[in-house]
Amino acid sequence: MPRPRQLPPTLLALAGRQHGLVTTAQCRAAGMSRDRVARATATAGWARITRGVYDTDPTPVRSRPLDHRRRRSAWAAMLAFGPRSISVGTCALALLGVAGLPSRLQPQAALPGGRAALSRDGIELRMFDDGMSVQVVEGRFVATPEWALAQAVPELERRHAAAVMDSALHQGLVTPQELGRAHDKARGRRGVARTHAWWDMADGRAESPLETFARLDCADGGVPPDRLQVVLRDDAGRIVARGDLGWSLGAGRWLIAEMDGAEFHDTPEAVFADRSRQNLLVASGRVVVLRFTARDVAAPGTIAREVRAALRALRTQVPNPRSVRAPGEVV
Repeated sequence: MPRPRQLPPTLLALAGRQHGLVTTAQCRAAGMSRDRVARATATAGWARITRGVYDTDPTPVRSRPLDHRRRRSAWAAMLAFGPRSISVGTCALALLGVAGLPSRLQPQAALPGGRAALSRDGIELRMFDDGMSVQVVEGRFVATPEWALAQAVPELERRHAAAVMDSALHQGLVTPQELGRAHDKARGRRGVARTHAWWDMADGRAESPLETFARLDCADGGVPPDRLQVVLRDDAGRIVARGDLGWSLGAGRWLIAEMDGAEFHDTPEAVFADRSRQNLLVASGRVVVLRFTARDVAAPGTIAREVRAALRALRTQVPNPRSVRAPGEVV
């Protein structure tokens, strides 16, 4: 029976590039007969995704990395609708490397002249946007970031919409002007009316979705940060550290919120670097650090509540004469 390691080498390489997925046409081109594909489905852990598309990876989908699962959704749609299909919306953003997407994406693609009536098995064929620009990613056509954002943002809930816009800006995939054009392209789409204020909230200084989620939580709770990516220097002008979100306490004092995500802080080296950085901040006597994780973000209001309580307590304290200042601030 053809298990993944026994696949023809060309098909094995192709499945790797397509996040485990192959088509029956690709199987035939690699020398696998229809009967052999049927046996692989019956005994080797292959799964039929839709007509003519199979997942060769026997690992349960829910056990695979999130980024793999998102890209797999994009590939499922492109393979289902053929080589002329174009990855669009959230699937395009996944292939472009944009962070902040939901964990589950509906597979979707577009074809010139395609209509939604051809959607099948939970895979959506979207109407092709006139004038849509595309680029090649992993050998397939993908909507450019500007168009992908216009298609995706109206369909996302607020914090994911803000996170993908922040990520696209931070990575340089779009400029602020291009984000504005994406907003214009989104006008008239279903669901866009509720998003108009979101586009103005995008901030490319956010380095991770957790930072975006925390910023929104604090803004909603009435304690928006005074600054993002606060660079803190000592009296000699040396950089001591940088904080994700910062609130000025006056007289050179800062409350800093640090967001700890597993993808950035799950190695011993990263933990050590974080501890050293926090020690430098705290030792200055003028900076207080609050640390938050994805669990805090998952409970709306938690971060804002803790920041508000810290601000209330710290703003009544007498400043310590030792100083760490942010650029441009008079200590």
